Amino acid sequence: MERAEDAGVYQLTDDLAIIQTIDFITPIVDDPYAFGQVAAANALSDVYAMGGKPLTAMNVVCFPVKKMDITILREILAGGIDKLHEAGVKLTGGHSVEDEELKYGLSVTGTIHPAKVILNTGARPGDKLILTKPLGTGIISTALKKKSADEDTVTSIIKSMTTLNRQATELMQAVGVHACTDVTGFGLLGHAAEMMDDSDISMVIHSAAVPLFPKTIELAGMGIAPGGLQRNREFRRDMVEVAREVPDLLADILFDPQTSGGLLISLPVEKATALLEKMHREGIKEATIIGEVTNQPKGKIIVS
Repeated sequence: MERAEDAGVYQLTDDLAIIQTIDFITPIVDDPYAFGQVAAANALSDVYAMGGKPLTAMNVVCFPVKKMDITILREILAGGIDKLHEAGVKLTGGHSVEDEELKYGLSVTGTIHPAKVILNTGARPGDKLILTKPLGTGIISTALKKKSADEDTVTSIIKSMTTLNRQATELMQAVGVHACTDVTGFGLLGHAAEMMDDSDISMVIHSAAVPLFPKTIELAGMGIAPGGLQRNREFRRDMVEVAREVPDLLADILFDPQTSGGLLISLPVEKATALLEKMHREGIKEATIIGEVTNQPKGKIIVS
């Protein structure tokens, strides 16, 4: 945990290490069962981002018992445990507290061979960058709260947010990659910046290649954006240079905080096409090469 990794890793033996993480969120969709599934997939993602296999999990629950019916909590927990079953993960307990604001998530423990841990550092000049899920969950979930998102658009993000990153992890481990992180609260550019911290590398992100959920640009054009988007942009402003031809709305979306987002993978160019083809064959249709790692100008992300 010396760096801003996605999870903590502790080596037990020469061939076994555990991965530990915890994540919980407030509701971003209306349906309690779907929220439980999203929260579970989101928590599991940090183990997948490091190339690991999640094994056990414990519930983390904050619930306003005086304001909400307990049946809502039952639905949330049902969604969570069903997603754990899909992932082959055992629920071993948990903890709940009374709170004014509903929150749900999981602490997760996984395993990995110490030599196979994939860090968010390690990207090398010449690498290609693959993103496995579209962007826009922050903007669309904000639109949902404002009753400005249509049913089809909301359905599209729920399907993505409840999709595990397990298959993408298994495929990238089989191919071999240099670095990986999952794109969540800091947005695409924020997590890309973490991959560059304390290194001499740079990145080029081709904005037109970045996959987006339907209606994301339209909703952003209506002024709909989560508060985290602006914070992400301000925090990494000095590291990002946006070309003049890139529309402002598109540049903003690259900072949109995601929930249960895709993996951002850095790997050698000769492996990138093969991995992308395998992902598409296995149903990860939105996976796309969105840029590359360079060595100039050092410490900068160029959005073209």
